[in-house]
Amino acid sequence: MPAVVLLAIVLQSVSSSSGAGGADPSSGAKRASAVRATSPVVIDGRDDDAVWRQAPAITQFREFQPKEDGDPRYATMAKVAYDDRNLYVFIRAFDPHPDSILQLLARRDVRAATDQLKIMIDSYHDRRNGFEFAVNPAGVKRDYAIYNDNQEDDAWDAVWDVATQVDSLGWTAEFRIPLSQLRYVPRGTNTFGFGIWRDIQRYTERESWPLYRNSQSGISSQLGELTGLEGLPSPRRPEIAPYLVTKNVSVPTGSAFDRSQKVTGGADLKYGITSNLTLDATVNPDFGQVEADPSVLNLTAFETFFQERRPFFVQGAGIFRFNVNCSQVNCNGEGLFYSRRIGRAPQLDYGEPGSPRATTIYGAAKLTGRLPGGQTVGVLDAVTEPAASPLGETMEPTTNYAVVRTQQDFRNGESGVGAMVTAVNRNLDRWTDTVLRRSAYVGAVDFRHRFLSGHYQISGSLDLSRVAGAEQAIARTQRDPVHFYQRTGSFDATRTSLSGNAEELLFGKVGGGITRFETSYLRRSQGFEANDLGFLLQADQQSWNTWFGLQALHPSSIYQQAFWNFNWWQFWTAAGTPVERAANTNGHVMLKNRWWLHGGVTVGQLGTTFCDRNCSRGGPAVRVDPYVARG
Repeated sequence: MPAVVLLAIVLQSVSSSSGAGGADPSSGAKRASAVRATSPVVIDGRDDDAVWRQAPAITQFREFQPKEDGDPRYATMAKVAYDDRNLYVFIRAFDPHPDSILQLLARRDVRAATDQLKIMIDSYHDRRNGFEFAVNPAGVKRDYAIYNDNQEDDAWDAVWDVATQVDSLGWTAEFRIPLSQLRYVPRGTNTFGFGIWRDIQRYTERESWPLYRNSQSGISSQLGELTGLEGLPSPRRPEIAPYLVTKNVSVPTGSAFDRSQKVTGGADLKYGITSNLTLDATVNPDFGQVEADPSVLNLTAFETFFQERRPFFVQGAGIFRFNVNCSQVNCNGEGLFYSRRIGRAPQLDYGEPGSPRATTIYGAAKLTGRLPGGQTVGVLDAVTEPAASPLGETMEPTTNYAVVRTQQDFRNGESGVGAMVTAVNRNLDRWTDTVLRRSAYVGAVDFRHRFLSGHYQISGSLDLSRVAGAEQAIARTQRDPVHFYQRTGSFDATRTSLSGNAEELLFGKVGGGITRFETSYLRRSQGFEANDLGFLLQADQQSWNTWFGLQALHPSSIYQQAFWNFNWWQFWTAAGTPVERAANTNGHVMLKNRWWLHGGVTVGQLGTTFCDRNCSRGGPAVRVDPYVARG
């Protein structure tokens, strides 16, 4: 769509929606009450249990998409109850045309094009974290973990029940969420953050209680309050899952075959030390049922990032998150903790048939939770056994991995500081001493602060790293595409250690009105190394990124939603060699018939810029030509 037309559309929305960010009595109350159930609730999608006749109804739902704070098309009603083991939620979604309710079957955690009901629970009531439980009319379940207020982890899975029914009044959902799946500080009376969302797919309409505002930042921080939770117990949540695997393999012996049988066993353990501190442990874990990674053909000098799917590492993953090189313009998974390093494929490969494809984890333990004073704590330690080729050559030595992550919230989660330490120590031998690093340590601190009614935010971090090993191993590190010391003439073959640092500072507008922006400066020295337990594509880089966006969230006579953003980014090496300078603009419009129009243009490699990675693979930087890309 031409930029002039899109600008006119956005300006029309601005004039028709002034003051949209202000408080409105029509948005309804933000507090609900739960009642105690005297007997377990039967989860069947009906409201015929006695407790549902006693529980007060939540009815003040508001539309938040496509129109923010609009009158909902159809009414919605919800009730909440609890006992010593579970939290129960019953929701009735009224619909005068139940035959039009979209109820498609799909795999668990797959968002199909259907109606949906979702509850969100911030059991810590810290306005930063939480859990989401969603279901569609066909009974397909989805769940997420929320961390850092607005980031969702769809790999998180909990044990919970829900039943749905479509009837003459619309459709219903009845949830049972075990308290053992939540995290909270036990008190005489607890208050949870709480919210409910409803999707009416055929109208692309979304409603919520309390009103969720797209014009504001965050999810957990916009939830209402669920009160009346009295005398909640402190469940220990003991769970143990042992396993035993046997394997028969035909082995050729001369002109015949013999049988080789292998027996393997292990177990996973979960235990609630307190209601808000959970210990997860695993011995010789089996990840045979974990979804396989997609096939990727990587022709670049950079490593491919794969999402973590292993249950032990997925639980509480948000606590250990510490991003590196992440802004509105560019964010690609780089961070100080990448759990896929633990149990990784062996780093050495001698090309022998039958070599192991992954290292075995002897055992691992993880302690996660939130203390009453607002401190979030995560501690993880894991040991992997050595991996050897069929001829006995070590492919990966015995290694210990350790991570400690702490965060302290202030001002009801609006501000916070944190720290992180990671450590990797390897028991090297004659096969690995000259190839792998003996030790790798990273220490970092970060902060964030929202101000002016939470509409503006400043954040930043400082990271320090040090790796050590034999001269040959550190020489390999210097020649790695992450660093390319040979390109800058600073390669030193006598080094036995390498140190580096990284700094980030970001400032932006995250809520209020129709405008958003962020500007950031990110830098990593040439010696910064985090890949022993983190994920880092490139050191030796600094960048300045600026993003500005306009959003029209109130429907007009032409569209339902419209977005327009501008981007400017510049990248240099740490020494100042320019490697990229580009500008971009994008427009996105949802028409009244719910069709989307997308358009954009990027002008890149402006001025004098050089390619110092994929083009020369460690050689001299190569001059690159400007380009124009349209989309």
